[in-house]
Amino acid sequence: MRKIGFYIVALLTVALAGTGCSNKHEAGKTENIPVVTVKGVTLETVKSTVIPELLDVVGSVRARTSAMVSTRIPGTISVLRVREGDRVKKGQLLAQLDAQENQFTASVATAGIDEARRGVDEAQSRKKLADSTFDRYQNLYNEQAVSRQEFDIRQTEKEVAAQAVARAESRLKQAQEGAKASSAMSDYTRINAPISGVITSKPADLGATVFPGQPLMTIEDEGSYQLELALPESLATKVKPGTPLQVTVDAFGSSFAAKIAEIVPTADPASRTFVAKIPLNQNGLKSGMFGRGSITLGSSLNGISVPKKAVVERGALTSVWTVDKENIAHIRLVKVGREMSERCEILSGLSDGDRIVVTGMEKITEAAKVE
Repeated sequence: MRKIGFYIVALLTVALAGTGCSNKHEAGKTENIPVVTVKGVTLETVKSTVIPELLDVVGSVRARTSAMVSTRIPGTISVLRVREGDRVKKGQLLAQLDAQENQFTASVATAGIDEARRGVDEAQSRKKLADSTFDRYQNLYNEQAVSRQEFDIRQTEKEVAAQAVARAESRLKQAQEGAKASSAMSDYTRINAPISGVITSKPADLGATVFPGQPLMTIEDEGSYQLELALPESLATKVKPGTPLQVTVDAFGSSFAAKIAEIVPTADPASRTFVAKIPLNQNGLKSGMFGRGSITLGSSLNGISVPKKAVVERGALTSVWTVDKENIAHIRLVKVGREMSERCEILSGLSDGDRIVVTGMEKITEAAKVE
């Protein structure tokens, strides 16, 4: 038993000795790994600078000229010639309603004009007869061939006939005006484009029953768009037409300088904001696009900014490559603030004197030596 225990202890001692040698050998290997050297990169030393204080506000792109097309009479859509995305010209027929009551009213009004015109003709014939009869009786009265009473009767008949003509002409005019109104109501069955543009929405479909004031479609002028920003009411005395700002439309991925052209004089009591309108001249704009505006408040703060191209984004992490005193590269997480033209603000992660890689980041790996 003693010999067996001795052998076990000896074997364990040999195994431990072999393991120690193996660890020393691996450590020697790690220490001998060559350091990667990177050339052809550009560095920049981070410095704290004065950064203007900006207010970022959001808004939406809207068409400066748009028209909501609706109907003035009830009816059923019997013809529909457009759909979303179609471009139309002013006066073009968009849809037509089936409104039989209005057409019947127009027919009755036209018949009423004919009836009134015949009434005028009849009244004028009676007046002509009354005038000629009065002339004869006037001659006879002058010759004292008829009595005063007979003369007065004929004179009264003449005056009554003249009044009958006036009433008939008034009825004719009334019938004509009624026919115009009925004709206009009948024309309301034709829905024409009030402006030239593109159909952006069409809530009504073929065969649908519509009522006065119900929206049928919306037309927007493609040649004029504007960004409508919701500004806090605290800026009411600071922001005026002509105030410069930096505008960003996310769909384009770029920003540009612009000026406020118009400010709505009333504020929204619910959101406590008022609307500022900025004209846009870029191609490819669509109504409803998301946009932002950065307005300089006139004050400034000390901060750090770096070139946008120096910032590396990997998923939800934002970082930059830094180089220490021994010229060894390390990745460092940062928090990015506002964007300012070709640079962006760094809220945390960097301090004065840090050196960062501006170009050639694709060549660098962790712990690489930068020359």
